[in-house]
Amino acid sequence: MAENRVVIGWDEMPDLAQYKTRDAMVRATEEAYPNEKPKAIINWVGQLWAFARRIEKDDLVVLPLKRQNAIAMGKITGDYEYKPDNPSGAKHLRPVKWLAPDMPRDNFDQDLLYSFGAFMTVCQIKRNNAETRIRAILAGKKSPSPTAITEDDVTSDVTAPPDLEDYSLTQIQAYIGQKFAGHKLAELIGAILDAQGYQTEVASPGPDGGVDIIAGRGPMGFDEPRLVVQVKSGASTQGIEVMDRLRGTMVTFKAQHGLFVAWGGVKHTVKTEARRHYFDVRVWDAGDVVQQVLRHYDAFPEDLKADLPLKRIWTLVQEGEE
Repeated sequence: MAENRVVIGWDEMPDLAQYKTRDAMVRATEEAYPNEKPKAIINWVGQLWAFARRIEKDDLVVLPLKRQNAIAMGKITGDYEYKPDNPSGAKHLRPVKWLAPDMPRDNFDQDLLYSFGAFMTVCQIKRNNAETRIRAILAGKKSPSPTAITEDDVTSDVTAPPDLEDYSLTQIQAYIGQKFAGHKLAELIGAILDAQGYQTEVASPGPDGGVDIIAGRGPMGFDEPRLVVQVKSGASTQGIEVMDRLRGTMVTFKAQHGLFVAWGGVKHTVKTEARRHYFDVRVWDAGDVVQQVLRHYDAFPEDLKADLPLKRIWTLVQEGEE
């Protein structure tokens, strides 16, 4: 994103611009990946053809940021390019201008999030007047209500089966955002830290002096590392001033580490500052919280599990979906 490019993989494929027909691209893909099944080849060609040929200048790009509570949105600014000397996974690219590099997922209706979470790297989203609604969100307006799905909406060169993992994570995230709003999110974070082996003290509801949770190691929490936690449960994106206050609080409490939990995500300035203080501070957004919940769920107390009922399942990953 920093270089204003969107890229795709398929490193074994040469310059896609040389193929004037889909049949020619199919033959080239079969030669590049001789061990792949015909179904996977057709799937891949649909995505490669769309990326190189069907996407046009000024088309919108929606890029879900994995493990983050954000969607990057931009528009295509130029033609397909092939850069054979680029690193693996970045040889095929399109230039893009990022209009909203970290739009909170909460800004989108559930059906749009479901469409964003497709297994395909490249697919066109047309259902429920998606483009009109996304443009409205980009303009800072309320998303219009979805219209009925027409036959044209589901007809495309590239079909997009749902990414069940992404869909499940989105559901869990939405549930936590609703069920654990306000002070309850701090209690959930406290349970995660308890599961990690900390002794925690969660502040009571109300003014907290900049600290929602104090945590330490050892039987009584006296041992290092000592941790202070600030939790923001709202949907708004947090700025650098909150990070500055957290670092000041670390000094006051003589804590070696700080954790800033921003359910609605943080601005780029915060991410940059957090990287500079990587060995002192961590930042979690909603996606990080969900991952921590899944990692430590088995160690949660039973009353918390009752409030957050989850069930582990397995699903088969079909060939070509990885």
